[in-house]
Amino acid sequence: MFTSLTAKLVGSGLAAVLACVPPITEVAAQQNASAPNFSSSEFGWLTFNNEFLAVPGGVRPMRNDPAYPFVPNNTGRQPTYRIADLTNPNLKPWVKERMKKDNGEVIAGKIAFGPRSSCRPAGIPGFIILFGFQPVYFVQTPKEVWMIYSGDQQVRRVYLDMPHSASPKPSWYGESIGHYEGDTLVVDTIGLSDKTFVDGFRTPHTEKLHVVERWKVIDGGKVLEVNVKVDDPDTYYEPWSGIQRYDRVEQPWTEQICAENNQHLFDYHIPVENKPDF
Repeated sequence: MFTSLTAKLVGSGLAAVLACVPPITEVAAQQNASAPNFSSSEFGWLTFNNEFLAVPGGVRPMRNDPAYPFVPNNTGRQPTYRIADLTNPNLKPWVKERMKKDNGEVIAGKIAFGPRSSCRPAGIPGFIILFGFQPVYFVQTPKEVWMIYSGDQQVRRVYLDMPHSASPKPSWYGESIGHYEGDTLVVDTIGLSDKTFVDGFRTPHTEKLHVVERWKVIDGGKVLEVNVKVDDPDTYYEPWSGIQRYDRVEQPWTEQICAENNQHLFDYHIPVENKPDF
């Protein structure tokens, strides 16, 4: 699903894809009148936040080790990578051991590759927290919701009002099943490959990862908020929740291919096909 749809997007651009989808007003009319409308070819949803906000009273998401403060780009100081705070009591022992090794290597100078830097899918909930700085666009139809990250045409497909498969084969973005609860889109995802990280601290996970998202427009339509619940009994002692927020940005889709626009080819591990397509 990911490969075929991405190929379509890369080959013909968003305009061609949207041409195959009914106009937004028509789609909205086909949906429940109370269902939220996130879709437009003229605006998207943008975030610069790469850490989940904590849910008051809940198990906290991962945080940066205070001994190694995170310095983002464009601050006038040397940028750094995120170093996980391994005092988090929710991590299972094997996770702490793997992350301790990774932390040490990054502190020693290793480049902390992320999915965007190497043109790879981010997984779930990585799609929500690791794909920022360029807008996410939505296409909503009565049977599916597409979430399209403009940075590299990374696409998630959410299938509406249907049950999960009995045993979905693990994949980059898993099997996402959704439904509307009033003004909220609820998405339940299983079948996730363990090749991805949960967050910007490079937290690993197993194929038991189960993610539930609740997407809702707030602040008079200016902000899109998603409340994420993450459960993986082999990675965490307890499920935890986090919040991500996107600002609405009035700009049309602009196509960008990660490998063609990446200016750091000697630093980034961009996958290369070893044989031609034709």
